Formats: sequence, structure tokens, C-alpha cells
Amino acid sequence: MLDKRSGSRLANLWDDAKAEGMSDPELLVYRSNTLGSDKRVTNYGGGNTSSKVWQKDPLTGEEIEVLWVKGSGGDSASIKLDGFATLYMDKLRALKGLYRGVEHEDEMVGYLPHCTFNLNPRAASIDTPLHAYVPKACVDHMHPDAIIAVAAAKDSKAITKEIFGDAIGWLPWKRPGFELGLWLEKFCLDNPEAKGVVLESHGLFTWGDTPKECYETTISVINQAIEWFERRSEGVAIFGGEAVQSLDAPARRAIAAKLMPRIRGLISEKSHKLGHFDDQPAVLEFVNSKDLRPLAALGTSCPDHFLRTKIRPLVIEFDPATPDIDAVIARLAGDIAEYRVGYQAYYDACKHADSPAMRDPNAVVYLMPGVGMFTFAGDKATARISGEFYVNAINVMRGASTVSSYVGLPAQEAFDIEYWQLEEAKLQRLPKPKALAGQIALVTGGAGGIGRATANRLLREGACVVLADIDDAALASANDELSKAFGKD
Repeated sequence: MLDKRSGSRLANLWDDAKAEGMSDPELLVYRSNTLGSDKRVTNYGGGNTSSKVWQKDPLTGEEIEVLWVKGSGGDSASIKLDGFATLYMDKLRALKGLYRGVEHEDEMVGYLPHCTFNLNPRAASIDTPLHAYVPKACVDHMHPDAIIAVAAAKDSKAITKEIFGDAIGWLPWKRPGFELGLWLEKFCLDNPEAKGVVLESHGLFTWGDTPKECYETTISVINQAIEWFERRSEGVAIFGGEAVQSLDAPARRAIAAKLMPRIRGLISEKSHKLGHFDDQPAVLEFVNSKDLRPLAALGTSCPDHFLRTKIRPLVIEFDPATPDIDAVIARLAGDIAEYRVGYQAYYDACKHADSPAMRDPNAVVYLMPGVGMFTFAGDKATARISGEFYVNAINVMRGASTVSSYVGLPAQEAFDIEYWQLEEAKLQRLPKPKALAGQIALVTGGAGGIGRATANRLLREGACVVLADIDDAALASANDELSKAFGKD
């Protein structure tokens, strides 16, 4: 979206007719879904929204202030009412009296369930204090590529000032949590006319007195950043200019088909993986560039990005001008082993006495000049989404490096989020993988009754299924039926 090929402004999609008659919680759902409908506003599962709503307390019958805030997990584009945590604002404010300082801030998460309103089972996220302590009725926290490009630039504070003046403030990097919530509150009280704040290496907070005002502020701020980047990028060599040219699309696909099974085999020793291939223009511009290797080595900046993609990708050495895929395959095992050694060194250098055990040391993202990007994960949807996140990271690097210098998070800061005890607890709460997760099944005669039933069972067990049949029409029908039931991934 920082690229003029796809750099159109965000549309204001707020529909007064649709919003009319909605309750405050319903307006929060509408605002969240509308923001989440455009991945330029926030990535899958990223960001959160909130509203402070006056409701009748089921215990006292009195009207009290309740924070409705996106709960842990979920996606803004599809969230419903049951995806929001609800908490008593008076109890959230009372937590300030229990706060013992930044070295103890993780313990504050344990108090959040005690603030629950109306026995809501939805767990509150670590970002809850960030929303609670902003003294505005409506708050958006988004991860737009254009804003993170500002947040990840070396002179982020000065760029924020140049683009937004005093309307949008800036706060230095701070891991999400109770302390950052207090920082936001202080900023708001010290700058009552401000409409939001850029968080260094993180994202954007905006607010308003009404849902519509908050939404329109968010869209306006992102558009300001898009417009500024387009002006400042005019005539500048993106990523240092082109180093190699892409192979044609059929050749790229042929290489992907040959290489991905080999990568999958080498990284699936302990758990099966599935892959996704992406050769969209934004990816090719990056993998073909002169700055590919130095930028990739810096790692991603936004926590939401590297939690999905690992801190950095593996760059597969390849010259598309003299394409020798056999040489790439011959080096592949060594390249993957070298990446594992590097990840082990990162873990050993940054770990604490109470850090969780090291997780899978294999790369998630594989970048290949002239060809594109491969991403691997435990299931197809996660592999695809990891790729989407790295495209977000590419857009961020594109913007920041074009107007300034791109800055990744320091290794220790990245580790302290990747292996945060609270992040580990979230991972432990995830459902266990299904029996056939990461497996690929080929069903011949897949359009027939037995074939469809077999495919249905395999999909329910978590497999990725390929259907084959000589009846094209019946095969298309079976594909549509199963895609509707289980998703296109």
C-alpha cells in the first residue's frame, strides 16, 4: 500500500443508514468489522477496538461504565459481540493502586478476570489497560503498514511531527502492558487536543467521543501517512533498486513446485508443515532488490509481524539469470541447518532463567530472488496468514527505508515478546492440533459420494486435501461444497 501500484486512499466506509438504531456494543462490532475489512488498516487478528458503555449493573441495578474491548484472539474483520471482553471501568481504575511498578507489570494481567462484567467468559487481552486508561469513549488500536513504516523509521518521532503536527503524538517503544497504558493516559491528559499517537515499532492509537468520529479519525490518519509517503517516495530507488529480474510466472511456479516439497521434508522432522507460495508484485520487488539481504537480516519490527513470521526470514541464494535449481536443492539442507544454528544462538543469547523452552528453530519465511516467497506452518491457513504478515513487513521496510532508515526491534526486545510468559500462556491455551494437521491427502474419485465422504473426514481431522476426478463438473461441485464447509485453505 506504500507502492503506487496499490496505493489508493482508504475509503470512508461508514454508513450512517446502517449504523442508525444500533446499540453502543453493536456500533463497536460495526466499527471493528469495517476497519478490519481492509488489510491496509490492520493485519489478520491484529489490533483491537474498544468502547466505554454505560449499562445497568446486574448486581446493583445502577448505571455503570463498562469497557467493551476486543478479547484475546479473534479478528477485527469477523468479530461478533461474543468476541469482546467486558470489564467494570471502576475496577480497572482501581488496579492502579495495586501496581507495583514496571518490573511487576505482568502480574497485573492476573487481576483482569476480577474486573469482569456480567460473567463474560471472553478473556481480556494484554492491551486492555491501553484502552481503559485513554479518557475517551471510543479507541482504535490498528497496525496499518503506512503507520508502522513511520514507527519503524530511524527518525520516527520527527517524521510523525512532520506528517501530523500536534494532532498525533509519538511514544517510544514499550512492550504492551500496564505501564504502556499509564503512558497513554498521561499523554492524553498532557495533550487534550491530540487525536491519537504513534507507538514506536508498534502501531497506531486513535480515539474519539463517538464511534463514527473514532473510525473517521483512524482512516484519515492512515490516509495522511499514505499521501506523505507517496510524495516523499517520488523518484527514489525502492530497496536500493533492482538487482535481478523475475523469472516469468510459469517458471516461478515450476520452481516453487519443485522446491517446496523439499523444504517441507527438511523442516517437518518433529511436526508436519504445510506451505504457501506468494509471488505478488510487492514480494517480487523486495526479493529482486539490492537491499534484500541487509533488510531481511534486520528482522521485522512490529510484534504482531514477528510473532507470525519469526524475527527474520531465510534468504535462498539464487540467480534467476542463470537458474540452477539443482544447485539450490543441493545447498538446501545446509542452509536450513545454518538457520537453525542462528536461531539457537539467538535463543541462547537472549533467554532468561524462566524462559519457556526453545520452540521450532526452523524458518517460517523463505525468500528467493526472481521467484517469490514461501511460508510454512502447521496448517495451510496459518502458512498463508504468515505470508500476509511478511508482506505487511515488506511494506513497512519499503516505506521506512525509502524516506529514512528502517530499524528492526533489538534482538532482546524481540525475544522478550516471542518468549514472554504471557505469550507462552496464550499458546498453551490454543487447541491441540488435529490428528492429521500438516498432512496432505490425495483423494481419487473425489467427486463421488465415497470420495466426498472420505475428503470430509480427512478435512475434519485437519488434513489438507487434494481431490481428483475425471468428471470436471462434479469435481467443481465437490470443491465448492467442501470449501464452504471447511474454508478455501
